[in-house]
Amino acid sequence: MKIGIVGAMNEEIEQMKLDMQIEKEVIKADIKFYEGTLLGKPIVLCKSGVGKVNAALTTQILIDYFQVTSLIFTGVAGGLLEELDVGDIVISTSAMHHDIDGSPLGFQKGEIPMFEHSSDFTANSKLVEVATEAALELVVADVVKGRILSGDQFVANREKVLTLREEFGGVCVEMEGAALAQVAYLNQVPFVIIRSISDKANGEASLSFADFTKLASKQSHDVVCKMLMKL
Repeated sequence: MKIGIVGAMNEEIEQMKLDMQIEKEVIKADIKFYEGTLLGKPIVLCKSGVGKVNAALTTQILIDYFQVTSLIFTGVAGGLLEELDVGDIVISTSAMHHDIDGSPLGFQKGEIPMFEHSSDFTANSKLVEVATEAALELVVADVVKGRILSGDQFVANREKVLTLREEFGGVCVEMEGAALAQVAYLNQVPFVIIRSISDKANGEASLSFADFTKLASKQSHDVVCKMLMKL
């Protein structure tokens, strides 16, 4: 077993980097990977950078070069459900791109044109179960399972929130998870995405994100560590 743990920003991986026993640092495609152990489990930790291309690139390197056997993406997201508050945890049941639109060609929004598989990438049920158990044991907040939406844009608009919720059935929105999910799916590597809500993706999202990113990142860190103890 070797687990790849990915965050998009420094805040999302910094505490895990401090906690782990680093045996080797490797740079591939300008991405720094930390290989070692965390809570006795072999892991490879890295910061992908923001956006779907960075996430996809990082994921393929983790699979090809480091030969990870499972993947966890951790970090923050904007909540799409009215009942979600800052600090709540979302565990992915699946992930989907919300910014792919081939509808003029007869495809559904979010459907990858000419793609032979489902465009809604299902997370590994065992990893989802363990992540949910870990979150429920740790977090004094709501823990929700559902579809995570990804796009190369920071959502800070109430009308967009309503669209993402109603058209795609999304629980939260971020900028990387579906890319990791797609690459993991095509390589048959199990994955789960763990997101802590940093904002409500509305008109106040940019202020909320800045204020609560560190808090939300700590929540995700704690859940991942508890999860490792159970694997």
